[in-house]
Amino acid sequence: MNKSIVCGRSYSVALKNDGTLECWGNNTLDQCNPVYKTFTGVIDVDCGHNHSVALFEDGTIKCWGENFWNQCDPVYKTFTNVIKIACGKYHSVALTSDGTIECWGNNQKNQCDPVYKTFTGVIDVVCGYYYSVALKSDGTLECWGNNEENQCNPVYKSFTNVISVACGHHHSVALRSDGTLACWGSNTDNQCDKVYKTFTNVIYVACGEYHSVALKSDGTLECWGNNDFDQCDPVYKTFTGVLNVACGRNHSVVLRDNGTVEYWGSNNFNQGDLIYKTFTDVIQICCGLNYSVVLRDNGTIECWGSNQNNQCDPVYRTFTNIKLPQTNNYLLK
Repeated sequence: MNKSIVCGRSYSVALKNDGTLECWGNNTLDQCNPVYKTFTGVIDVDCGHNHSVALFEDGTIKCWGENFWNQCDPVYKTFTNVIKIACGKYHSVALTSDGTIECWGNNQKNQCDPVYKTFTGVIDVVCGYYYSVALKSDGTLECWGNNEENQCNPVYKSFTNVISVACGHHHSVALRSDGTLACWGSNTDNQCDKVYKTFTNVIYVACGEYHSVALKSDGTLECWGNNDFDQCDPVYKTFTGVLNVACGRNHSVVLRDNGTVEYWGSNNFNQGDLIYKTFTDVIQICCGLNYSVVLRDNGTIECWGSNQNNQCDPVYRTFTNIKLPQTNNYLLK
């Protein structure tokens, strides 16, 4: 099940029940250009820094937003049979039904190096800032793009039985079928501190800019990486009954099994404003750079945090019929 709310750097996109979209927040680079209002039949959407990609039920895609780095280069119009999309800072990746991938956008850091053309049997793809990671059907990984901070260090070639991957800005975390983790990439802020090797029974991982959070099968959490803004403050140890977790730049949000949310990390832009304590019946969460968005079970949304670029403009309160998950398991990957 795909998520119905996704966040870019300072704007958000919501997928509605009728296959149309809503967008709000920063529009200085056409992130919320009204062209998205013309889209119908959308089944998935993802956001990069300042661009978005929509996947349609016929397996085609459309892009809008910033095009300075060719994020919206018309080449995407040639892609068919797409089943999954992922966005990095200035590039995007499309996974097709035959297990191959397509890339477009900025290539200054080899994000779209033709090496990706050699990958087959791909079942999922995720993007970091200037690189991408593909998960293959045999539980192994492929990585391409910027390697200046070991984002594509060949150590990833040694990982097997991988079932999902999450990316921060310059580091990645792989979840194995046995509930253990593997990390690689930049370790400048302890993103790959070996403490992660002590975690077991992990079922989901989310990455912020320089920190990561692991959700365990008992509904508790583990956190590691940069703690300059309390991203790994021990308060997270008090949370139980957690269903899902999302990370912003320097903050994290968790969804609990009673439909409430908890927050920890930076509060320099009101990301930790106590208004979140008033939200109930929440079923999905996502984080932008310095703000968060939640979807409630009545198809409405709530936002809090930075509003410097209208990320929390009250216009979101006019949106209804946001697509709800068709499952009781709200751990949506």
